[in-house]
Amino acid sequence: MAEHKPPGRLPQGDLGRRIEQRRRELGLTVEELAFRAAMAPAYIEHLEKHSTAAPEAGTLLRLAGALRTSATELGGGHVDLPSGLGQAARTPRFSELGEEDCRRLLSTHGVGRIAVSTDGAPVVVPVNYSVVDDAIVFRTQTGTVSLQGLDREVAFEVDRLDDALSQGWSVVVHGTAEQVTDPDAVRRLAERAYSAPWAGGERDVWVRIGMSALTGRRIDTW
Repeated sequence: MAEHKPPGRLPQGDLGRRIEQRRRELGLTVEELAFRAAMAPAYIEHLEKHSTAAPEAGTLLRLAGALRTSATELGGGHVDLPSGLGQAARTPRFSELGEEDCRRLLSTHGVGRIAVSTDGAPVVVPVNYSVVDDAIVFRTQTGTVSLQGLDREVAFEVDRLDDALSQGWSVVVHGTAEQVTDPDAVRRLAERAYSAPWAGGERDVWVRIGMSALTGRRIDTW
C-alpha cells in the first residue's frame, strides 16, 4: 500500500462522492468501511451525504487508509493531473486479459478515448460511451473529430489506474465506426444507453463501433 502523507489542504467539496465511489469500487458496505476506519457508520453516512464536509486531517488519513488510497486522491487533488503519478510497484506483473475479462471491464458505460486517422494526423479524443448490443456507442454532433472515423477502422481505449496500489488495466476495442440513422435503432440507443455526453449541447448524432477485436492488459503486484 502506498504511504499516506498528510494532505497539503483539506478537500473543498465532493469528498462525500469520492468516498462513496471508492467504497463501492472496493465492494464495501458503510458498516465495513466504518469498521476498517474505526469510525461510526453514521459518521461515514454523514460524510457521503454532505459533499462539503471537511474532516480533520487525521480522520481523512484514516479514511484513505481504509479505502486503500491517498488523502490527496480523496480530496480531488489529482483532478487536473494525469493518472500514474505514483511510484511503480517493486514487483510489477503484466498479464494479458481474455475477451471475457475485457468485456466485463468495459462494463456498461464510462469515459473512453477514440483514435481516428484524419487528413492531418492521427487524433485521440475522449467521449462518454455506453455498451449496447455488444457494441460501443456514443453521441456527438456534426463537425466533431470523432466523426472523421466513420466507415473506417478505429480504435477505442478504456483504462483504469490506481496510483495508491500501483495497479490498473487497459482495454482496446478495434472495429468499424458507423453512424446510426435508423429511427428505431436511434430510439433503442436513447432508451438503453447509460451515459449522456458531459460536453453538453445538442449532440444527437449516434455512433456505433462494433467489437471486431478486443485486447487488454492488467498491471498488478506480486
